[in-house]
Amino acid sequence: MTRRGATEQEVVDAIRTSSWSATELDRQDCRKEFAFGGEWNGRVYARKQVRPVFVEEPNAVVVVTVYVYYVR
Repeated sequence: MTRRGATEQEVVDAIRTSSWSATELDRQDCRKEFAFGGEWNGRVYARKQVRPVFVEEPNAVVVVTVYVYYVR
C-alpha cells in the first residue's frame, strides 16, 4: 500500500464511502479519487485514484492489495 502511495486512511475511506464491485476469486473492489497535488516517481500529479481489493469476512474486511492510479 505505501509502496504505491496510498495511506491507510485513504483505503479505509474508499472502502467505507464507495460502492463495491464484485471481482474474481470472490473478492470485492472499489475506487475513490483523492486530491494529490504532489510528485510521484519524478512527475507531478493533481489527483490519485485508490482502488483497494478486499474480502468481506463476518467480523472484518481483509485488504488483499491496493492499486493507485495517478492523474495529471
